Amino acid sequence: MSEQERVDGTGGTSGAVGAGGEDPGRRVRAALEAVLMVADEPVRVQALARATGEAPDEVDLLLRELAGEYAEQGRGFELREVGGGWRVYSRAEHADVVEAFLLDGQTAKLTQAALETLAIVAYRQPVSRARVSAVRGVSVDGVMRTLLTRGLVCEAGVEATSGATLYRTTEEFLQRMGLDGLEDLPPLAPFLPDELTVEDLEPREVLAEPVREPVREPVPAAPGVGDDEVPGRGASTQEPRPGLEHHQEDS
Repeated sequence: MSEQERVDGTGGTSGAVGAGGEDPGRRVRAALEAVLMVADEPVRVQALARATGEAPDEVDLLLRELAGEYAEQGRGFELREVGGGWRVYSRAEHADVVEAFLLDGQTAKLTQAALETLAIVAYRQPVSRARVSAVRGVSVDGVMRTLLTRGLVCEAGVEATSGATLYRTTEEFLQRMGLDGLEDLPPLAPFLPDELTVEDLEPREVLAEPVREPVREPVPAAPGVGDDEVPGRGASTQEPRPGLEHHQEDS
């Protein structure tokens, strides 16, 4: 189809008018814009042609027309052909405004609840949401979503015993805190309330499989000693520490 045919309406998609008075060319252009607005990477002409049901040559011509219109109208965005495809980008002259908008949400201060949750993850990682909620005494679902969005925590696998998703801090967290590694975290004991101990929050290793202890020969019980107190049976003779019962996870 020649350019003259497109202009005078004697042929092609752009010049024809449907039975209902609708310009098919305008419909295709709108469809291309809709697809490009949701694309997060350049889209090839062939893919756009399949999506719209138009010939690749026709789609390529429409894309170039759209790019020219955006530039002529001085829009805040532009349509570029990059990497073998087409994608909508914000215009370079508005980069400072776009950057300020994107950084505004990232520089907003974390709430006290978010800081407390982040501290628990940092000192107890990898840790599940349920464990964090148990330490804080409240649900942390919303706060964890905020920390995930900020890039301060990320998923770190699944706990073998419960199937719960585990979370850990990220490199972004270390950079924001000015730390080289988790070993540089400050001692926590001086800042803990009376009912908590360092053991409640310090990092622990989550094992993929339970540890199998070596088989031991039975040890005869001493007179007056119950089975639960026989050494080697895995039971502890220590009494629970006061004030910690409600912080222990259910087995």
